[in-house]
Amino acid sequence: MQEYALPGAQVRDRSVTVPLHWSAPDTGGTLDVFVRELVHPDRRGDDLPLLLFLQGGPGGKSPRPTRGGWIDRALREFRVVLLDQRGTGRSSRVTGATIGRLPDAAAAAAHLLAFRADSIVADAEHVRTTLYGGRSWSTLGQSYGGFVTLTYLSRAPEGLQRCLVTGGLPGLHADGREVYRRTYPRVAAKTRRFYERYPGDVAGIAAVADRLAAEPATLPDGDRLTVRRLQTVGQALGTRDGAEELHWLFEEALDDDGGLSDTFLDQVARRTSSWDNPLYAALHESIYAQGPGPIGWTAQDERGPEFDGDRRPLPFTGEMIYPWMFEEIASLRPFGPAAEALAEREEFPALYDPARLAANEVPVDAAVYFDDMYVDAGLSLETAEAVGNVRTWVTNEHEHDGLRVGNVLDRLLTLRSR
Repeated sequence: MQEYALPGAQVRDRSVTVPLHWSAPDTGGTLDVFVRELVHPDRRGDDLPLLLFLQGGPGGKSPRPTRGGWIDRALREFRVVLLDQRGTGRSSRVTGATIGRLPDAAAAAAHLLAFRADSIVADAEHVRTTLYGGRSWSTLGQSYGGFVTLTYLSRAPEGLQRCLVTGGLPGLHADGREVYRRTYPRVAAKTRRFYERYPGDVAGIAAVADRLAAEPATLPDGDRLTVRRLQTVGQALGTRDGAEELHWLFEEALDDDGGLSDTFLDQVARRTSSWDNPLYAALHESIYAQGPGPIGWTAQDERGPEFDGDRRPLPFTGEMIYPWMFEEIASLRPFGPAAEALAEREEFPALYDPARLAANEVPVDAAVYFDDMYVDAGLSLETAEAVGNVRTWVTNEHEHDGLRVGNVLDRLLTLRSR
């Protein structure tokens, strides 16, 4: 255990050991799960309620606290528990080397299945009972953290006092194909509005894409930058400042000789390389999978011709994961056989219990972003109707990153008093 001070917070870092496979604890070895607890310095001796943050992703580590933001708001009332979900950050991180040590693709796929929401919930329950004496806690689930929240309510609601969800109520019965049928049009709409806001970027981005179509460029890590990889920078369009970020990115795309600038190539590499979170791509399609398979490659299957890279203005894509990424992106190549084995898998464990959720009594307060590019608001509202004791705040004031850049947490904490 390590304790230290940050501006505005007293910190305690700990780790617990958990089995790789909770369903068969004696097989597969163990993992370390990292837990960071924050408390306001003036309240370190107070008996405060606990708030567990469930990170977005999949494959995302907990935020590293800095001044301001939602954490400061939470510290007024809670001890905040930041969990590095298994496989991320300081929790026995899964890398290409990890996957490469497994004997074959089937073993690697089985290994990856141990990092879905059901295992994250089991880890959280172990933390709650071992480090916090079994005290119940509240949760704050951002994006994929909302998916984990619904799994938590399905499996261990007795550990929960209240659940807050920001942009993350999943469709309980929606597979990846239905999700992408709903979100692809949102990506197209965000792209259209981007070009309407910055009409001068139409020709500039087309020039970059035409150059890459003729000859892919080389990124700083040695990967090739193709048109289809360039299109994925459109993931930024689902955030508050994403359109501006893309505008400034392409502003410096060309150097004085008309070639692609080192600045541009470096920034594109940082946005698309996945070195920090390869689990995001490796697990992404399987977070929607329950019951009989195979799931195939749902984002690829649902991608229409309107997203072809030879179209102009260049269409962008969002958070979709495609099979070619496991060939073209160095950090993901070791995961390729496992990702293919997951796509072909015949059965996936259930993540949600609809009957238990319908009878839920734990208060759930959820922000549903009407224009969310990543999590379809229609599916979220269907889930809100199907789960007991849910209140929603539907808003177009924020994009998917409203928790990070807005006052969303304060609104949710007071939702039931309005």
